[in-house]
Amino acid sequence: MPKVLEKYQEIERSIITTYRKTIWSPFVLAIKKYRLIEAGDKIAVCISGGKDSMLLAKLMQQLQRHSEVPFETVFLVMDPGYNAKNREKIEENARLLHVPITVFESDIFAAAETADEQSPCYLCARMRRGHLYAKAKELGCNKIALGHHKSDVIETTLMGMLYGGQLQGMLPRIKSTNFEGMELIRPLYCVLEEDIVRWQAHNGLEFIACACKFTQRTTGSDEDSFSARRRVKELIATLKKENANVENNIFQSIHNVQLDTLAEYKQNGEKHSFLENFKK
Repeated sequence: MPKVLEKYQEIERSIITTYRKTIWSPFVLAIKKYRLIEAGDKIAVCISGGKDSMLLAKLMQQLQRHSEVPFETVFLVMDPGYNAKNREKIEENARLLHVPITVFESDIFAAAETADEQSPCYLCARMRRGHLYAKAKELGCNKIALGHHKSDVIETTLMGMLYGGQLQGMLPRIKSTNFEGMELIRPLYCVLEEDIVRWQAHNGLEFIACACKFTQRTTGSDEDSFSARRRVKELIATLKKENANVENNIFQSIHNVQLDTLAEYKQNGEKHSFLENFKK
């Protein structure tokens, strides 16, 4: 008689069976290709309560079991001011998925909204990262892992071009400038969001989205409802109907930059022109 698996075991099994090609293998590829994890690392896996960070937690657990590279993990949840329902949902999902979370609190939602009522999201993200770095370092970690995925990388690249007038990517690992010895890594760098959504639906999971008061207030409102990221998502979806490879092409473009075809570029904050080498 076959062994009956518990729910969390079924979810873990789906990662390395049903979603091996679309989630597990791209995850491992990113770890190896960008050298995200090294022996002796202690990594704070940062969990917001959304689908991306919860999947990341399960992937890191699986990797610890199977990797030949020894490393430690802390599953870090920062409560920036969630309401009781959202806080409870995060803790409930952590229990369901057998993720041993460490929770700490901050007042980031209130501070970000007070400081910039019109556009608090950028400030909120910066404050979150600072608090996560600080707590992770306090716990003896040398890296924090965030749930940014391949679709985030693609969308951010296009947003920079279309709305920011710049060609700028999103790196898979970054050294912190404010917290010495700390790094940020993005292990989902090669995993598409649509595959994360499929994994979530397959396992009947329900996670929280962005739960700040600003998002709750503007959701569903016609006024001031413009979202550059949403528009870019829609554009990519439209282009995919004509070319199924459009996402991969954009992703590969930031790995295949031809500097000698660019009129100007910046490196280490210094601007360079093609004219510097033109006469040479």
